[in-house]
This record gives sequence, C-alpha cells and structure tokens, in this order.
Amino acid sequence: TNCLTTVWRLFKNLSEDQQRYEKQLIFEHPAFVNLCQQLLRDSRRMTRGDLVFSLHAVVNLGVPQNTLLVQTLVRVCQEKLNQLDNRCISVLATTLAGLDKDKNVSALQAGLQLLVEQRLPSIRDIFILQNLMKCVGEDAPVFLKKKLEMAVLKEIDHLTFPNALRVFLALVAMNYCSIPILNACSKKIQENVHDAPFRQLILILEACYTLQYRNVKLFSALADYVNSTACLWDKRQIILFLSAFETVGFQPRELMGIFAEKVTEDPEFLNLKNLLVVLRVYSRLNYVPRGQKHLFFETLHSCLNKYLPQISNTELLKAVYSLCILGYLPHRALDELLQKDSKDELLLSDDLYKEKKEMMLRCVKACMELDSPSFTKPAFVLTQNFSSLVSLNLRRAREALIELLGDENMFRQNVQLPYKYHIDFEIRMDSDRKKVLPISATDDHVDSSVQRLAFLFVPLSAFCVGTMHPQGKLAMKKRHLNKLGYHVILVLNKKFQEMTKEDAVEFLKGKIYSENAFPFSEVTVQDNN
Repeated sequence: TNCLTTVWRLFKNLSEDQQRYEKQLIFEHPAFVNLCQQLLRDSRRMTRGDLVFSLHAVVNLGVPQNTLLVQTLVRVCQEKLNQLDNRCISVLATTLAGLDKDKNVSALQAGLQLLVEQRLPSIRDIFILQNLMKCVGEDAPVFLKKKLEMAVLKEIDHLTFPNALRVFLALVAMNYCSIPILNACSKKIQENVHDAPFRQLILILEACYTLQYRNVKLFSALADYVNSTACLWDKRQIILFLSAFETVGFQPRELMGIFAEKVTEDPEFLNLKNLLVVLRVYSRLNYVPRGQKHLFFETLHSCLNKYLPQISNTELLKAVYSLCILGYLPHRALDELLQKDSKDELLLSDDLYKEKKEMMLRCVKACMELDSPSFTKPAFVLTQNFSSLVSLNLRRAREALIELLGDENMFRQNVQLPYKYHIDFEIRMDSDRKKVLPISATDDHVDSSVQRLAFLFVPLSAFCVGTMHPQGKLAMKKRHLNKLGYHVILVLNKKFQEMTKEDAVEFLKGKIYSENAFPFSEVTVQDNN
C-alpha cells in the first residue's frame, strides 16, 4: 500500500504528457506486475485503511476497472464496509466517484449510501462530507441528499475557502441546488477569489450553470477579479472566462470592453474556434464597445472573411447570425451563406438541428431587410391576430388592460407580424400620447400620426443576469419592431404576475401614458448598457 500510494502521489504531480509516458513505464515494469499480484493475494488480509488506499491508488494510476484486481478490491471493500471508519469511507467515496457503474460498483455504492445515512450524525468534517456528496451522486434518494445538506449546514461556520470550492462542486455531482450552502460557499469564494486558480474559477461558473444558481455578487466578484488582472491572463484564458459568463447569462461589461480592445489591436490570435466563441458571447450578451463599435465589427468581419474558404456551413451560419443579431451585416459572408442556401446545402433533411438552423436563417434574412441602410419605416404593417386565446400567464395583463381602457376593443392580443414576429398586446394612441384609440377605427386606413405600442411580456432569462439589459435575440426583436413603427414596452412577466390587480392597472397606466415610458427614437444595439 505504501508503495502504491507513493507512486500515485508522485504521478499526480506530473503534467499530462509526463503522466502518459510514466504510466506506460509503470505498467511495463515487472515489479508493478508482481506488486499487483501480491495485492490480489493479500487483499482479504489487509487492514481497512490499506484496503481503501490501495484501491484508490490503483484506480487513479489507471488500472482498468474491468481487471480482476480492481473488481476483487471492490468486492472486498463491500465485505468489510461496516468496519470502515469515517476517513476510510471518505477515501472510498472519492474512489467510487471516479468509477463507471457496473454490478460490483453499484452494489458497493448502495451499501455505502446506507452506511452514510447511519453515520451522518457522527461526521463533523466538511472535507469528508463533500466526498460523500460526490459519491452518492445524483441518483441518491432526495432524503439522503437532504440529510447531507443539513450535515454540511451544521458545520458551515467552519467552512474554509478550499472546502467551499469542493462543496460547490460536490453539489453539482449530487445535482442538488442547496441555496443556503451555495450562498455560504459564494461568500467565502468572494472573500478569497484572488487565491482561486484559473481552472477553479471556470468550474465555479460551470457549476452555477448546472445548478441554475444565479448570484450577481459572486459573478461580479469573479468578473472584477479577472478584469483587474486581465494583463496577467492569456487571451485564450479570457475567452474561456467570457464563454463561461455567457453560459450563465452574465455580462461582465468592463472585461468585455478590455477584451474588445485586445481584439482590435491584435486580431491575429483569433483562430476560427475562438472567433466563433467571441461572436457568440458578444451577440448573446448584447455588447458592443462604445467608441469603437465600427472598428470592432470590421475587425471581426475581416477575421471571418479570412476563414471563409475553410469554414463549415454550420459555422458560417452561426457566425453570420451572431453578427446580424448585433445589427451588423457582413456582406461577403452573407453572399457566401445565401449561395449555399440557394443550393440547399445549409438545411439537410436528416439534420438534428434543422429547426434551429431554420430559425437562424430566418433571422439573418430579416436582418438583411430591416437593418439595411435603405430600409424605410413602412406606412402600413400587415398584421393578423394569431389567436383570440390568451395564455395563462397573460390573463392578468388582459384583465388589467380591460380594467384600464374599459373595453377589449381598445387593444389587440396575440398579434402576428411579418418576419415571424409576435407581440403580446398592441395599443394605438394619438400623436400626443394622451388618448388610446379603438383598434377598429385605425385598422382601415393609414395614419402616420397614430402611435403603435407593442407590449412584450418576457421572462427573466431574456435579460442579462441582475440587469434589465436585454440579451441579443430580444434586443434584435426590439430593434426590428422599432423599424416597423412600434414603440416597444418590455414587461418582466414574473414581476408583473406578483402584482395585485390594482398595482397591475397602475403599472400599465404608467407605461401607456407616461411621456418617459417609451422613447420615440430607434432602439440601439446595447439598449440599457
């Protein structure tokens, strides 16, 4: 056991390339074969500590799981399970978390779950608890996850920074979102963010995405740290940070501004993969650097043109779609895309992502028309009522509008517009924004003095986390509705549903009649930046 654990300790500190080379030397060494044979013979006579540490070392050195050695050690651990102390349980739990499920591993995990349930009241070490959380995994019964949560919360005052990171990731392994634990871990991480290595920062953001955990203070602390040390990070590391922030829907504005400067100063580092990531991040988070908008677009466009001979059809569609969302038309790439579309090379019948690609292509074509400098606001927009039925989450809004305006003929609901755009409610007003006009009176003739309001009731996920800054697709829709002559009013649906009927009526009244409720200028790309 001492020999195996020493080999493992030396092995784990090597680089990946060194590990591959050393692993081959270890496995080919005759002494290692003899050591494994002796371990196999003596496994049932070993102490509990030697047994679990030997299994841990053997598995981490890469001995295949289906070998007689590993399977025998797993079975012996099962036989001696009740003899293991808390430290041994922790080591075994860590080992099992790295094994695939088979008959013996599943049986040992089931036994370990029962033992953990019995021993939990006596376990006070957060390090051991987080190992157990990883081991029981997402398949553990909810009551056991709850017991582990309560055990961790009892010791939460003794949480250290390294353990905060481990517990954060252990919750991911359990697929269990415990807000009290996550909040405590987040606070500890914020206090010590400067001590976290690069990989840990990325894992924290990935964990937040997996657990659907949105903590603006944590995201801001991570963004501020990366922003303040941006000169120390490789550009590709910053791209990974930005991609992780995009995944959780958080806009690190200052960091995105700094990185945009790096892109315009030296775009040569952007390979095709990184270029696609940058386009996706900036378009989804709806960010364009102030003062260098045109230069930033031209730089990205130039990089894209460079890769046109080698880019795949899907990558080309994604790149053009991202730039179009930001309101920029990359003409050369667009020509290439439309040529492929005319030859039916973009949308294959057996494509798993055909519907998504169709949506992206439809958006690109809408942008080509509506964002073109030659486009002028139409005097009349052909609309139709999609359905007279209102979804459950819009019934409160419909009732409030009837209460406010006195008649359902004073507004339209579920309105379908050209370019596949849809608005929840449409209201028409006179040019002074003092009076709401009946829909029927303004339907049959064109009147440029009529002001059209489009109400969009949108989910929280349509905005960047912690702000009312619309993400890319919503910003594009708002921009295009403005081009079609609508003044768009965004309403956070969740907040509206929580209002009383009286508050809802007053809220809508303020949005409709207030002079500051909607600007009559066209929406910009980064509307609330």
